[in-house]
Amino acid sequence: MENDSAKKPTIDERLQALAQSLELLTTLHRDLEQQTAARFADTAARFADLGQFINQLAHIA
Repeated sequence: MENDSAKKPTIDERLQALAQSLELLTTLHRDLEQQTAARFADTAARFADLGQFINQLAHIA
């Protein structure tokens, strides 16, 4: 039985591992939010360009 308890992490070790995992997830989430915002901004700019192009074609026609 003594061997089993030596293999199990203490509550403090488990809490530390959870805290590290949470920090990692938070960082990944922030990075994803920034990437998504950049993609939306790029898409909005492309749609604006496309709208201008369509308006130019409409004036020609």
